[in-house]
Amino acid sequence: MSFPSKEDRIRCWSHRDEYWKCLDDGKTEVECKKFREQYEKFCPALWVKHFDRKREYLKFKEQLEQGGYVPEEQNAT
Repeated sequence: MSFPSKEDRIRCWSHRDEYWKCLDDGKTEVECKKFREQYEKFCPALWVKHFDRKREYLKFKEQLEQGGYVPEEQNAT
């Protein structure tokens, strides 16, 4: 297994950031599809999986800090 070079890592992170910015601008997954394709093309699959989980965690954490998260048990009532 070869490790990505510095340039490969920077390219990957750049495409990840472009994709995340598209989503953060309020656009849908469909509207951000071209960014997602580039992100997946230039980043190793394990990195994409890791970064996607990290984004979900950061969004969840943001909701908690803003008080917008309601546990499932409270949603049922």
